[in-house]
Amino acid sequence: MIERYFADYVPGTTSEHGPIQVTASEVVEFGRRFDPQPFHVDADAAAASPFGGLIASGWHTCALMMRLLAEEYLSPVSSLGSPGVDQLRWILPVRPGDELTLRTTVEDARISQSKPDRGIVQTRIELVNQAGDVVLRLLATNLVRARPDTPAG
Repeated sequence: MIERYFADYVPGTTSEHGPIQVTASEVVEFGRRFDPQPFHVDADAAAASPFGGLIASGWHTCALMMRLLAEEYLSPVSSLGSPGVDQLRWILPVRPGDELTLRTTVEDARISQSKPDRGIVQTRIELVNQAGDVVLRLLATNLVRARPDTPAG
């Protein structure tokens, strides 16, 4: 994990992180616990569905994205959480055997007016499969601490 602070999130910067593997057992386990639709939990029912086989829940896909985001993009020394995401889209199904890579592009970064010890970073996030196809896209907003030795203002 790299130590990153607000100034390190430069608008226009794109980076890739991962990959992370998708397994059938995790798809089914997540589906059973949180999204028990047949195409997430039953291989036979999924084969007869419009998807033609098991697919990960969109929320499972988000969880995989979050794992990569937390481990490889956000820094534990500076991440102060998030007020939310916008424009969440599940573009293509994620299937067992897929290998997903996180692609981040800093869209905007500005110092907070009310709390100048931190900034607000907006990041375009894409999760890309092994074929290079985008499977998930969203715009995340994160609060990021400024480097301690940086003068406020």
